[in-house]
Amino acid sequence: MNYRHAFHAGNFADVFKHLILTRLLLYLARKATPFRYIDTHAGIGVYDLSSDEAQRTGEWRDGIGRIIAADFPADVRVLTQPYLDIVRGLNPDGGLRHYPGSPVLAAKLLRQTDRIALCELHPQDARTLRAAMRRDERVKVVEIDGYTGLNAFTPPPERRGLALIDPPFEETDEFERVLKALKVAHAKWPTGVYAIWHPFKHPDRVARFLDALVASGIRRVLSVEIQTCAFDPLGPLSGCGMTIVNPTHGLADELEIVLPALTNCLATGEGYAWRVRELVGE
Repeated sequence: MNYRHAFHAGNFADVFKHLILTRLLLYLARKATPFRYIDTHAGIGVYDLSSDEAQRTGEWRDGIGRIIAADFPADVRVLTQPYLDIVRGLNPDGGLRHYPGSPVLAAKLLRQTDRIALCELHPQDARTLRAAMRRDERVKVVEIDGYTGLNAFTPPPERRGLALIDPPFEETDEFERVLKALKVAHAKWPTGVYAIWHPFKHPDRVARFLDALVASGIRRVLSVEIQTCAFDPLGPLSGCGMTIVNPTHGLADELEIVLPALTNCLATGEGYAWRVRELVGE
């Protein structure tokens, strides 16, 4: 439990992940029937970009710091505005001090009839998260291992919903744990949307994970990737992906519009790239 996201909040990976999460949740909210959002590694809810942790790395400056000031084309602005409006709403003075984690993004986008289940194993972070969400009756915060929580919360009573699986990937067997938990949850709740974030720290592990997912028999799998510069195994994180099971209708088309501008804005060197590809169809 050494990982603390406060060092990385608002970086390029957060921007990428949270923009996709926003598009998924907005689509689910189009239907009148309630749905549930499940977050396996929820964090603390809101991050202070002026904190010692955030200032020590400064990663947010090349992430949300760039995106919030970007002059995107009109079609890109339409798709990024809901996410950026939430960030701006946490910074009413016009600066950039507070950054929303996935629980707060979800709380801002879900309706009163929807429900939110947040798993956070780190005791201090779980307390902070519970305090941040305490006035929201839609939210349940549980101090529990995320994979155990995913199993416990699926299938949800609403039968519709999204599970974000976003571990820190500190353990060498994390991809294996993700796939095992996903297969168990999907067997019980095959119609749920599952969004798995993963870093490109070890490309061979990513490739094995995606191959194993394709071989699992799970259908409708979309892979989305971003690289801000050429991969360097000894350098800082420069790329990540979101693998989505049961992607919402039109998501791939939206990302084909957004990702070129997003990647160009976030690029830190040669070799930056993006990719959207269907791994498994119907």
